[in-house]
Amino acid sequence: MNKVYPDAASALAGIVQDGQTIAVGGFGLCGIPEALIGALRDSGVTGLTAISNNAGVDGFGLGQLLTTRQIKKMIASYVGENKEFARQYLAGELELEFTPQGTLAEKLRAGGAGIPAFFTKTGVGTIVADGKELREFDGEQYVMERSLVADVSLVKAYMADRAGNLVYRKTARNFNPNVAMAGKITIVEVEKLVEVGEIDPDQVHTPSIFVHRIVVNANPEKRIEQRTVRTD
Repeated sequence: MNKVYPDAASALAGIVQDGQTIAVGGFGLCGIPEALIGALRDSGVTGLTAISNNAGVDGFGLGQLLTTRQIKKMIASYVGENKEFARQYLAGELELEFTPQGTLAEKLRAGGAGIPAFFTKTGVGTIVADGKELREFDGEQYVMERSLVADVSLVKAYMADRAGNLVYRKTARNFNPNVAMAGKITIVEVEKLVEVGEIDPDQVHTPSIFVHRIVVNANPEKRIEQRTVRTD
């Protein structure tokens, strides 16, 4: 089975559709699948529910899909620097399901592991727990959180072999492993493609069983979200 596609558009072809739930790896602009996000924008699909820690920045990353109004709902932990994200939410134009960051990571991991729900203390006594089941364990209150499974996951890794075994690089690892697990179909953008057997099995971060399609983007922009320099 050939998992390698010539470009991001062909990797998404026949997969993405209106109204899907799309999980996207990355944290801010670190470790985002830049080419796949651009191809998703160009596909013109609409009515998407996007699961991601945040939505990039205005005009880059998932922020592009907010500009084109292709996202109807965000499941995220952070609005951050994206003014359009905040504007659409405050204007009632965008649904938003705020989720604590660690809870979001666990919801994705649990979804990929086939665990339908779990209990956590995070959010108890806040609006995060509104409408959710509470249960006491050992004298402490916990809130039940449902796991997340996406129709399609878009992931950024540094390297893959042709079978789809993945290696992430430094902090670009962030949400990507959990997003890769949580997708019914997982499409991965990598900078480097090697032959099967070239990656030490002990260095594999995501095994190939979770990966369905691969596209190489050897020179991503890797834009810096907040460039800070020291002044003398």
